[in-house]
Amino acid sequence: MKPKAIFNWSSGKDSALALYKTLKEDKFEINSLLTSINKEFQRISMHGVHVSLLEKQAASLHFNLIKMELPQEPSMEEYQEIMNKTMTEIKSQGVTHSIFGDIFLEDLRKYREDQLKTIGIEAVFPLWKQNTSDLIKEFLDLGFKTIVTCVNEIYLDKSFAGRIIDENFIKDLPKNVDPCGENGEFHTFTFDGPIFKNPVNFKIGEIVKKTYPKPKSDELDTDGEYVFWFCDLI
Repeated sequence: MKPKAIFNWSSGKDSALALYKTLKEDKFEINSLLTSINKEFQRISMHGVHVSLLEKQAASLHFNLIKMELPQEPSMEEYQEIMNKTMTEIKSQGVTHSIFGDIFLEDLRKYREDQLKTIGIEAVFPLWKQNTSDLIKEFLDLGFKTIVTCVNEIYLDKSFAGRIIDENFIKDLPKNVDPCGENGEFHTFTFDGPIFKNPVNFKIGEIVKKTYPKPKSDELDTDGEYVFWFCDLI
């Protein structure tokens, strides 16, 4: 009997490839997809995709969807409280593992492992430490299709928002940008591929600029803001 697992679904390319590999290895029984949602706007955290498209994704993938609703700007304490409550409920369904699409961010992995350990759930990382240039090539070769829904202006300008990822997109990326956007350079919405029963249909809406205050590391820091460009999908 295979152990039950929850799959942490961001709606983007890394999640899609990690889910593909997990299903191919067939070591776990996927209980549900789990996605963090901005409660106020009903959009996927950081990706900016409306929950209606997320639900279409889950239906095409034939998985149950668990939406973890978060306040607009949760504190770390609020986030941990909501996450612990959600994962405790999930564990009560017999789930013993939690699967992520993270690739190389050591601090993030340790945080996930430490938080889940207190609940008694083991974290799994199917893409861990794999070369990101190889991963994006594999993703495209498998026939996945994904669109950029959010870019961080520190790394990429507005023109990258709303682009379909293909070989030309990868060639256009600055050298300091990871081809999988693993450092938060960009986020995506995957709408077709070998694990989908049918493509998720949408229309491209407007490109929207949003700013977020930068945290101050010490009293000498000046005020500033992070700038993100979001491509609305309808």
